[in-house]
Amino acid sequence: MSGLTTHVLDLAHGRPAAGMTLRLYRDGQQLRTATTNADGRCDAPLLAELGVGKYRLEFEVAAYFRAQGVDLAEPAFLDVVRLDFGISDVTAHHHVPLLVSPYGYSTYRGS
Repeated sequence: MSGLTTHVLDLAHGRPAAGMTLRLYRDGQQLRTATTNADGRCDAPLLAELGVGKYRLEFEVAAYFRAQGVDLAEPAFLDVVRLDFGISDVTAHHHVPLLVSPYGYSTYRGS
């Protein structure tokens, strides 16, 4: 099954990052805006059908943490986290998780 999904975990609070806004781009063109649900996921795949190309996910990290009551400096150390990745196998599922705090993040290709 092909497709693209994401999952955001709030490492500062030890829980899914519910209510984080994100945007998906392919080859520089915005395809979709979404907001994470209570489980830190989107309610549907970001893309059901993939195309070969360069993709970007942008996560509104500072806005999310401010909405959680975290007092961030202005400007915040992390404002928008941009993850650039490529898709060459359109038959495979691609899962791009984000583990994030106000001062750092990690990602990987998940399953």
